[in-house]
Amino acid sequence: MQDTEKQMENEQPIHVDGETAAVATEPTPEDKLAAAELKAAELQDAFLRAKADAENVRRRAQEDIGRAHKFAIEGFAESLLAVKDSLEMALKIETPSVEALKEGVDMTLKQLSSAFEKNKLLEINPQAGDKLDPMKHQAISTVPAEQEANTVVAVLQKGYTISDRLLRPALVTVAQAK
Repeated sequence: MQDTEKQMENEQPIHVDGETAAVATEPTPEDKLAAAELKAAELQDAFLRAKADAENVRRRAQEDIGRAHKFAIEGFAESLLAVKDSLEMALKIETPSVEALKEGVDMTLKQLSSAFEKNKLLEINPQAGDKLDPMKHQAISTVPAEQEANTVVAVLQKGYTISDRLLRPALVTVAQAK
């Protein structure tokens, strides 16, 4: 009983609307510990959930990348099927004329060019007199010419870019310094 009396002496009465209400007691260390443990458990649970969510996002992204790699060439391959079909039909003709073969090859080249364009595979075909661009051209040799030094004289092989990335440089001969 003495403990209760001492506790009541330490407690401050709370006044509500002019009346004295129940006395608020300060939380004990045990209460504080229990509250901290509860908060720690909640934070641990939130952390584990966030970690699991992040792992799921990472796994899904990795699967998406795998699918993208697997099927990235699908559109390009699909556009090349018409080219293959045209070539096979040309080989089935028993007695082709030169004109028919030329017309067939021209149509097949147009199909191939269309497939390249559709899939952002673009030609690098510099013109004579263009300045040598080492990022797009590979100089095979230098030749005496009546034009400015380090300019393209002739294209030996076209180059190609795919989605603005160099796939193969154009092989060129370049004018040498006079």
